[in-house]
Amino acid sequence: MKKEHVNLTDADRTYLENLLKKGSMPASRYKRALALLELDRGRTFTAVAKSVGVTKQTASTWATKYKESGLEFLTDKPRPGRPTLIDGLQRAKVTALACSEPPEGYDRWSLRLLADKAVELELVEAISYGEVHLILKKTNLSLTRNGIGVSAR
Repeated sequence: MKKEHVNLTDADRTYLENLLKKGSMPASRYKRALALLELDRGRTFTAVAKSVGVTKQTASTWATKYKESGLEFLTDKPRPGRPTLIDGLQRAKVTALACSEPPEGYDRWSLRLLADKAVELELVEAISYGEVHLILKKTNLSLTRNGIGVSAR
């Protein structure tokens, strides 16, 4: 006889089955829901892990988390880290500034010049030239002479 790893309540089982029918959800949530249903049907950790594409330990951890907190474990908890200081609108303004004409007396924008000008125009409270570089890099703008004319000097 196979060891039962998870005993879902009828309400939880129905919720998970309906959740899987929706189709549009993060892959991690889908895998966790599918694994719970499979464990409830009596499959082993090894079998579930293989079918879902995770390790046996992960399947075991999911079963433990379900027993501890119920279906709340399906969604990821907020992860620690430094909060975003420059929001999307500010990033767009810095990018637009980089696409504009450089100040008089300059042939092209430099990263330091962009950082200083962004603070001067109060687009952002404070920004380093390295952060400007990351913003422009994420927008796939070319930082060469053939692109918008931004240099690291």
